[in-house]
Amino acid sequence: MTKSIISPATTATCPACGILCDDIDINQLNTNTCAKSVAFFSQKTVEATPQIAGKAVTLAQAIAKAAEILSKSKQPLLSGLSTDVTGFRAIFDLTQKTNGSLKHFNASSLQRNLNVLQSTGWQTTTLTEVKNRADVIVCIGTDVVSHNPRFLERNLDCDGMFIEAKNRQLIFVGNAPNKDDIKSDALKASWVLPCKADDLPSATGALRALVQNKPLKTPGIGDISLADLTTLADKLKEAKYAVLVWIAKDLDFKFAELTIQNITQTVVALNETTRAGGLALGGSDGDTSANYANTWLSGYALNDADAAHDAVVYINSFSPSKAVPKTDLPLIVLGNGNLQFAEQIPDVFIPVATPGLDCSGTLFRVDSSVVLLLKKVRENGLTTLADVAKQIEALL
Repeated sequence: MTKSIISPATTATCPACGILCDDIDINQLNTNTCAKSVAFFSQKTVEATPQIAGKAVTLAQAIAKAAEILSKSKQPLLSGLSTDVTGFRAIFDLTQKTNGSLKHFNASSLQRNLNVLQSTGWQTTTLTEVKNRADVIVCIGTDVVSHNPRFLERNLDCDGMFIEAKNRQLIFVGNAPNKDDIKSDALKASWVLPCKADDLPSATGALRALVQNKPLKTPGIGDISLADLTTLADKLKEAKYAVLVWIAKDLDFKFAELTIQNITQTVVALNETTRAGGLALGGSDGDTSANYANTWLSGYALNDADAAHDAVVYINSFSPSKAVPKTDLPLIVLGNGNLQFAEQIPDVFIPVATPGLDCSGTLFRVDSSVVLLLKKVRENGLTTLADVAKQIEALL
C-alpha cells in the first residue's frame, strides 16, 4: 500500500535526529534534503497486522497475549524505548504496573553524559544561542554532520541576531565534516586539529589546563602540538561566545567520561572571564525525551538496566532498520510496521504508529530547551503505542 499524505503542502518536524528540524516539506524531498529526513518520511506504509508467534491475529488477541506474558513475569525489561513523550509516559506506567525496568537503545552514551552532569554539573547552551551569538565553535571528537546533518546549516552557516556567519570560526579537534556540507566561505576555512580517539582525554585535559593558564611541559599531545593547543586556548579565551560541542555516542573509549568532564570544566573556566557554553549533540530514537520524561515521572535519570529479567518488551516506533534483539526470554515487540524479524520471531508483535508520520506527538530537542510538535502526515490506521500500552496495562 502506498503512503497517503493527508496535506498537499505539509511542513513537518523531522524526528530522525535530535535537532528536530521543523521546516521539512515532505512533498519536496530530494537530493538536497537531509538524507535522514528523506529516509524517515519515505518509509513505506505496510499492511502490518498483529502477530502471535508469527501468525496474524486481531489486535485484541495480541494485546491479551502480551498481557498474559507480562502477568507471569516477575521483572520484565522494557527496552529500545524509541518513541515520543506520550508513548514513553504510557510505557513508564506499564513498567510501574509490572515491576519492570527501562533501557534505551542509547543507554551507554546517555550514561556518559549523566555521570558527568551528576558528578560535577555543567554549563550548557542552546541551539538558538549558538545561532545568535557563537563566534568560536569547537567540535571535539566527532563529525557532527554524521549525527546531525543540518547542524552547521541551521546554526552556524547562517547569520544570527548578533553575529554574521562570516565572523564565526569553526574548529575541529578530531574529525572534520566534508567541506561540501559547508556553504560559507568563512566556515570552509575551518581549522582542523587531527586527534586520535585515544588521545582525546589527554588533549582535552591539556586544553583545560591552558585555558586555566597552567603551564605544560610537553611538546604536544598525540598529533597536536603544544603550540596549536595554546593557540586554541587563546582563541577560546578571546572569544565573545565560545561553544564546545561533543557527541557522547562518538566518545566510546577508555576515559570517555573524563573527556566530557574536561570539556565541561573548560567551559566553566572560560565563564570566569568571558561567555561560553557546552553543547551535547546527537540525540536519536527519542533518547532525550525518554530521559527527561523519566526524570520528571520518577525523580531519577534514565539509567542502564542490568538486573536479571524474565521477559523482554522491545519498543521501537522510529527505526525499522534497527535489529530486534535476540533473546531466549519471552519477547513482545511493539514497533514500526516495517520491522524485520530475521533472527527471532517474537511471541507477540503489535505494529504501532510512528510519531511524526502516522500520528502526532511531541519530542524534546537535543538541547532540551524546547518541546516540538510532530505532525501526522499520512493515514494508515495503526494504533498508537500509548493506546496499546494502556490496553495491555488494563488487563494486568
